[in-house]
Formats: sequence, structure tokens, C-alpha cells
Amino acid sequence: MRVLQRYILADFLVSFFMTLSVITFVMCLGVVIRAIDIAARGVSGELIAKLFLLNIPYMMTFSIPMGVLTASLLLFGRLSFDGELTAMRACGLSIWQIISPIVIASVLFTGICTYINTTVAPQAKEMSRELLRDIGMEQPINLLEVGRFVQDFPGLMIYIGSRDGNNVTDVVVYERDESGPVRNVRAQRGVLRTEEGEKALFIDLYGVRIDQRESGAVDDPTKSHYINAEFYPVKLDFSSFTPQNRRKKPSDMTLGELITKVRDVRKSFPDLTPRDLYRQRTFLIVEVNKRFAMAMSCFAFALIGIPLGMKSRRKESSIGVGIALALVFFFYLFLIIANSLVGRPELRPDLVVWLPVILCEVIGFVLIWRMK
Repeated sequence: MRVLQRYILADFLVSFFMTLSVITFVMCLGVVIRAIDIAARGVSGELIAKLFLLNIPYMMTFSIPMGVLTASLLLFGRLSFDGELTAMRACGLSIWQIISPIVIASVLFTGICTYINTTVAPQAKEMSRELLRDIGMEQPINLLEVGRFVQDFPGLMIYIGSRDGNNVTDVVVYERDESGPVRNVRAQRGVLRTEEGEKALFIDLYGVRIDQRESGAVDDPTKSHYINAEFYPVKLDFSSFTPQNRRKKPSDMTLGELITKVRDVRKSFPDLTPRDLYRQRTFLIVEVNKRFAMAMSCFAFALIGIPLGMKSRRKESSIGVGIALALVFFFYLFLIIANSLVGRPELRPDLVVWLPVILCEVIGFVLIWRMK
């Protein structure tokens, strides 16, 4: 039995590393195009190579689960097609004994992915961003990340619910001075624009409701009056903007940093209303859950890939790759949905990211059990 299990594990690892190499290479094409653009600006090859290497950990957060899924489909599809699976069961091996090496390997890959997702990838992403800032490739407009409150611009704190090109929706702007927030502006939609010769970005807001605090009553939200307006411009000044003023994005934070932020969101965002504070906390919690869900997808993909590979009974790699792409699309669709629901915490987007993981595991267990 041990000889057969070593044989299955060795075959799985060969398929996994080949698939991992191909998927990572394909994902690297986007970085290569960007590197060519950077090289055209006269940046040294050493910095370009460093930027390329710093992007690999982030790519592996996607390529490792995809590699586990594809390798499982290819391996058990081949074993089923060649009749080796039938021969193993005829020798008295149960289905769980046959698949145990792959299940154990998927658990190990889950642990590796967890470490990469929570520590290595965020650190590499932050280093990559710093490198781009040093060579002048990182633009301040990229700080307008959807779903979180941005505090990097002097005197302003901005939230954008969604963004499509230069069009944004569900915009919240806190205007502050030394004493705290003096004006709270909310708009249904807005348009981003720039003006030639100005180091600034303008957001033209439409369908606006302004909460204007009375003078000397900044700390008392009851002493304010509301103004409705069709149009309200907001200017994001880059003239005094320096990299030192920038705060880490949640995607660049390690797990420990994220948990610290979640535990005391009020400390980082003292001016937010309870509703907006809940939004920001939800954004951070979703980020934490996404990292663990993506790591757990290694185990979930193995469980569902094994029975689907057996049922396909095909040796061709194209069948396995096609099934893998369909499952991956289904899985990451839920991550996109969770990101889009960050602005609506009552819908629990932090739990939405776990739905495909749970579904894959349940379906995988049921299919394997039926094969007994």
C-alpha cells in the first residue's frame, strides 16, 4: 500500500509543479509588460528584476490553489482512464487509502498558502509599492481604493463605494481642520478629472448631501445643519503630498497588523460616524477572511478535484484544465461579490468569501463517499 501511495503522491507532485510553473508564468506576463514600460524610462535592470521577484509571492496565492486543483483532476482522470484506480481497489484498497496522500499534501499546501497570504505576500507587495514610488511609477490616484476610507490626503478622508474608470459612486468625504471634521459630504456619484498644470485631482460630486457642523461645535453632531446640492467639487491636492504621509493599504498589511486594526478601528479613524466606522471595520475583516479562504481553497479544491477527475475518465489534459478553470471562476466570483458588498456590512461579506470553500468541501466529501 505504501508503494502505491508514494507512486500516487509522486505523480501528483510532478503534475502540481508543472501546473504551478505554467500558471505562474502566464500570470507573470502582465508584470513583464509593466517591466518593459519601466525599462523604457531608463530604470536599471536590477530594479526591474527586483520588482519582478517581489510580485511572485502575490501570484502564488492564486497559482498554488489552481495547481492543486488541476493536478488532482489530471492525476485521477488518468488513473481512472488507464484502469489503475480499478486495479488498486481490486487489491483491497479503499478510496480513502488511495486519496489520503493527496489530501495530506493539500493540507500542507494550505499551511504554506496561509503563511504566504498572511505574511510573505503583503510584505512583498508593500516593498514593490515602495520601489515603484522610488522610481516615480506609483501615482497618488491609486490610493483611492474602493471600499475603504483613505486618509492620505491633507485635510480630507475619502470613501468610494465603487469605481468604473473615472466614474465613482457612493462617495463620502470628511473635510477636517486642526479641531476635527467640519463637514461631511455624501454623494450618489462623482466624476474624477484632472486639470493641466495643477498637481491635483478633482472629484465632481452629484446628488450631494452636506452635513455642516456649526462653528465651535465640532464634537457635538447634534449641532449641525444639512444642505442638499446638485453639484459639489472636491480637490485632492498633490502639491504637498509626500510618500512619508502615506499609510499602508490593508492589502499590504500582515495578518498581525490587520488584526490590530480590526480590534481598534476607532483609534485609526476617530472622526467616522458609527455607520462609516462599521464599513471600515467590515473592509478589514473581509481582507482577513479572504486570505484564509484563499489558503483553505487548496484543501477544498483537492476534495472536489479528486472525484471530478475520477468521473471524467479522460486522460487528456485539456479536459482537466477546462474543469479547473470553471471551478476557479466560480470560486473567485464569490471573492469579487464579497468585495462589492463591503459597503453593505449587514449582508456579511466576510462570510460570503467562505461559501465556495464550504460548497467545494461538502460536494467533494459527498462525491467521495458515494464512490465507496
